[in-house]
Amino acid sequence: MEKRENTAILLLYCPDQQGIITEITRFIADNRGNIVYLDQYVDRHDGVFFMRIEWELEGFTIPRDKINDYIDTLYAKRYGMTYYLYFTDQKPRMALFVSKMSHCLYDLLARYKAGELDCDIPCIVSNHEDLRYVAEQFGIPYYVWSIKKDHSNKREVEEAEMDLMRREGITFIVLARYMQIVTEDMIKAYPNRIINIHHSFLPAFIGAKPYHQAWQRGVKIIGATSHYVTTELDAGPIIEQDVVRITHRDTPETLVLKGRDLEKIVLSRAVKKHIEHKILTYNNRTFIFT
Repeated sequence: MEKRENTAILLLYCPDQQGIITEITRFIADNRGNIVYLDQYVDRHDGVFFMRIEWELEGFTIPRDKINDYIDTLYAKRYGMTYYLYFTDQKPRMALFVSKMSHCLYDLLARYKAGELDCDIPCIVSNHEDLRYVAEQFGIPYYVWSIKKDHSNKREVEEAEMDLMRREGITFIVLARYMQIVTEDMIKAYPNRIINIHHSFLPAFIGAKPYHQAWQRGVKIIGATSHYVTTELDAGPIIEQDVVRITHRDTPETLVLKGRDLEKIVLSRAVKKHIEHKILTYNNRTFIFT
């Protein structure tokens, strides 16, 4: 897809009512903006309207630092609107959190180097030294804070990680098989901006060793789920999922191998959608634009 380096993206939701699309598109057109993308959806069950609209800023008569004020004054209060405004020339800054497994890390870094993920990766954070060599291969700084078994230094470690996130201007975090529970403080600092990959088709088999749980249960399909992190374990808004069929001939070990392929694909899809600002969350659900 052709990149447009100087566009604005508006994501919004509000109670469904007449005239919203007309008002927003007229606002852009009247100020000499050229709309290059528009998608909308009405959840008739809850009566909520969702929209993503993107327009070129070249020739747009409202200065970019004033667009937010105009939308807030003219439309947000009037329509009871929750909205997010982004600019495509401001790259998202992603921090990767890892432990000892390298498959998701390698996949994301390879896609990043190939230009598939239009973001910056200023740092990789871990609780183990094991994957430092991967970070060095890609020339990305690697930071390690070890967490004691009794978690007595957990708060201290997370404060240091948060300080790093602030210094590097991190806009979202990806847990690429980071085998630690993120605390409420970090989740509050990055609401719907911490992406996790869970090696199961949620909501089935939450927690540890889901492939072993699946084998014991004799399921015929295993999956992987990427979701935003919330304070409830493995229960945040789901972004992306996929599955693969298995048989009685599979063992827990072959399920793990098949599952890792899914994890890479599912996580990369979720990250790409987030980078492209194509996700809206509402009531622990996601609405994803194409």
